[in-house]
Amino acid sequence: MKQPVTALLTFIAWSSVAWAQGLPNVQTIPTPAEPNAIPLYAGLAPGSEDAKQVEIWGTFGPSGRIVRNVTRPTLTPYLPPAGKATGAAVIVAPGGAFRMLSMDSEGYRVAEWLAERGVAAFVLKYRVRQTAPDPSEFLKQLMQVMRDVSAPDAPPPSTPPEALADANAAMALLRTRAREWGVDPARVGFLGFSAGAMTTLSVGLQPDAALRPTFIAPIYPPMGHQTVPADAPPMFVAIAADDQLFGGGQFALVQDWLAAKRPAELHVFERGGHGFGMRPQNTTSDHWIQQFFWWMEARGYLASKVR
Repeated sequence: MKQPVTALLTFIAWSSVAWAQGLPNVQTIPTPAEPNAIPLYAGLAPGSEDAKQVEIWGTFGPSGRIVRNVTRPTLTPYLPPAGKATGAAVIVAPGGAFRMLSMDSEGYRVAEWLAERGVAAFVLKYRVRQTAPDPSEFLKQLMQVMRDVSAPDAPPPSTPPEALADANAAMALLRTRAREWGVDPARVGFLGFSAGAMTTLSVGLQPDAALRPTFIAPIYPPMGHQTVPADAPPMFVAIAADDQLFGGGQFALVQDWLAAKRPAELHVFERGGHGFGMRPQNTTSDHWIQQFFWWMEARGYLASKVR
């Protein structure tokens, strides 16, 4: 999964300039009410019992609200209006370098769009690496992560075990309560962005097939090689050609899926950069979510009958 170092260095240079100019603007905000959020565990998540960090919400430039230092993961349902439900469901995993979660652009806005069109969506707030409370120190730590990833001897990026555990807990919760939410447990997908896309791939490729989603949609994921089992779930991928991290024309991920004779669809947009999410930029990447919806429809996931 290792990407070209030049692409990463380009991103770092761009980020350094943006930071020097005061962009992105990182600010701390009061913790918002989350009345519909369902805890994945009773109390602190297993493995986080000794965690000392406090959950922090903030804003991150045009991406909107972010959250970091999560120790109490949740799943927030966005259910379709009455009469529109298709029976399909998607868990949405925001990205953020495993140091934060982009809750608006890669979470709530995605879920709202899907729910309006009959797909039950569930935003996953999962555990990420601890960061400093001070916004400026946090941004320095985020920049250091990018530098570390760009090192010539850096290992391929991987999903932290806590993030995968939370994703599996979310899948189990959704399938357990599927009937309550009008969801067909045989039509549950998993969609994630960047670090969330890595989590999506980890969920979709884990050895226990019973824990896997029905389909997966990694959005701007690492595009390097993966070992793909013969029963891997169908996959939808969207990425921009000018992605500063994972662009550059490497499509081994999709090639490996096809070599395993598993369904895969790839959309490469001319422009959009890394992290386009639901941020309008007047580029074709603005329409990735329509393409994803049409793909679900073409594969028969939007049948209205709940089995």
